[in-house]
Amino acid sequence: MKFVCQKATIFKEISLALDFTSQRNSLSIVSNVLLETKENLLVIKATDQKVGFHSQIPVETLEEGSTTVFCDKFLGILRSLPETDILFEEKNEKLYIEPVAQKMDFQLRTIGSDKFPDLEEHSNVPFFTISQKDFLDMVNQTIFAISEDETRYYMSGVYLEYNTSSLIMVATDGRRLSYIERKIEETIPRFPSVIIPAKFLTLIRKMATGEGTFRLGVTENTIFASFGGQFIYSALINGKFPNYRRVIPESQSTSVITSVADILEAVKRVSLFVETKAKKIFLDIDQNGITVSSEENDLGIARETITADYSGEPCRISLNYGYIMSPLRVMEGEKTRISFTDTGKALTLSPEPERDYFHIIMPMQPTQTGK
Repeated sequence: MKFVCQKATIFKEISLALDFTSQRNSLSIVSNVLLETKENLLVIKATDQKVGFHSQIPVETLEEGSTTVFCDKFLGILRSLPETDILFEEKNEKLYIEPVAQKMDFQLRTIGSDKFPDLEEHSNVPFFTISQKDFLDMVNQTIFAISEDETRYYMSGVYLEYNTSSLIMVATDGRRLSYIERKIEETIPRFPSVIIPAKFLTLIRKMATGEGTFRLGVTENTIFASFGGQFIYSALINGKFPNYRRVIPESQSTSVITSVADILEAVKRVSLFVETKAKKIFLDIDQNGITVSSEENDLGIARETITADYSGEPCRISLNYGYIMSPLRVMEGEKTRISFTDTGKALTLSPEPERDYFHIIMPMQPTQTGK
């Protein structure tokens, strides 16, 4: 195998490929990236056997062939090279890397491409086209609510559900739930409800530009995505996702409307006085507004009042400040509505006016009314 390629072109693809390899053991084939020249194209493949990456870029092929190299070290070498054309040649189980017209070269040990595992086949997968912005919006509104409890593996991803002309995404860790349903203009082939690992969604966010479209395909065990010449996939999480519809309140009798920016900044400031482990803050709500406060401790206490539209009885809600900050950070518009019936039961955080998403948060403990 022998080819010439511009550094910036191959560097971009290998940077993406690294996220699809396993770096635990440099001698393992799944820590390597596969390079294969066909005509004047370089095919690049990477997999850790749960996620996979396939891409191709134009090169000047001098000799067709294929090999694999340790991806992390290969990327490090590329990063250090000048912005110029680079000659790559594989011989005697080594990949020689030489910038054209430069007096430098690297030799990187190779492993035969015949030992590289096959990637998942996708030729018969029913793909559909979706706006990058729509999909990223859905991921951004849910991914932070994924459970970090490894024993509850079935909640360690985002639930994706087909609904004729729309897609539904839901994530929960048992104390909060994030929901979004986005109408999709393109026809969506029916697919089974699945749980998508967080890593795959993180990779989508890294690869997507937020402009244009990409193609998505879902089977019972695997999810696929195609960005032009780049193709990725991931194994899905096996397990039964909780019946999220039972958690969504049918109605809530009380609500307060306030500025997204005001309450987010108030919570940020008050959280400086909150113990990292507890993360408890209080929202005291009355006709004068919302007072955000911390519990008094050895360091002191923080308290801030912001304006709000509220006509109910004075009440106090105790919350994990992270649970309210995360959705506020990605909430669109200037206003948010906090709805509840009882301060000891689930409250709903949503944009005002309402959009196609909302967030449900459980209070940390039953509280008493009044300040």
